[in-house]
Amino acid sequence: MRPRTSLTVLAATAALLTSAATATAATEPVSRPRVAAHFDLAAEQQPENITVGPDGSAYLTFSFARQIARVTPSGRTHVLATLPAPAKASTPNLGKAFVGGIARAGDGTLYVTYATGTADLTGVWVVRPGGRPHRIAAFPADGLPNGLALDQRTGSLYVTDSVHGVIYRVPAHGGRATFWAGGEALRPSTFAGANGLKLHNGAVWATNLDRGTVLRIPVTARGTAGRIQVHATGMPSIDDFAFTGHGDTLLAARDDNEVDLVRPDGTHITVLTAADGLQTPTSIAVHGNTVYVPGAAYLTNTDPNLLTAHLDR
Repeated sequence: MRPRTSLTVLAATAALLTSAATATAATEPVSRPRVAAHFDLAAEQQPENITVGPDGSAYLTFSFARQIARVTPSGRTHVLATLPAPAKASTPNLGKAFVGGIARAGDGTLYVTYATGTADLTGVWVVRPGGRPHRIAAFPADGLPNGLALDQRTGSLYVTDSVHGVIYRVPAHGGRATFWAGGEALRPSTFAGANGLKLHNGAVWATNLDRGTVLRIPVTARGTAGRIQVHATGMPSIDDFAFTGHGDTLLAARDDNEVDLVRPDGTHITVLTAADGLQTPTSIAVHGNTVYVPGAAYLTNTDPNLLTAHLDR
């Protein structure tokens, strides 16, 4: 997600310069990072979120270009859809229209979140193979729908709202968005709260960007939200994340140009930095032994890209 003030930009830029001067290489269990694709900054092709298809193709949202794109395993980029522009965007915190999270169903259907500050466009949108994008659920225009996860078993989508600091649930076939979880742990403190989102091992997991935390929310037998548990702390500007396997180890993207490995006990180490090619990483995907890291260049203003690396199991 885009940083909020010039002071933040200056501080983060200084951190990037320090990181680039001191870091040398990826850290186990991540190795062999490389830039798999470069995007057009002038066209605002800044990748915000990612999901991966069975063939290893990466499906990305280009946040401010309002686009959904596919990057093939060979590195070729194909724009699949462009969401309609609002008459006048007034997206909270950002000003611009913003395409955020993305999820892919087994049949190739893509779901994305879209925030414009207008009632006619803000919400969850769907693009079916060969079809045109259309909205399936409306969200409050004064919010910022962001992270997105699909539960194919129940046919439900979960969505974070980074401004209101809540999680909504939406039928995947379309319908009314309903409140699912809220509380202090999800709320923003200065800019954005609940952000990245995943379903894993009977729980909804989320990050809070402002608080630098990873949260676990058990899903009860009735499908309601259990008590919010703080799983990890101390990761400023944390964005989205992905689990490395069946356990609770995860990789988290941080807007301050780091990717952290978070262990099941909540401790964490940095495994990728600017020295490895990161450009404001926004999200993570893991497919087999490959880690995908989109970089939106929100802070660096240089070379938005898709970085891949090997994950040692």
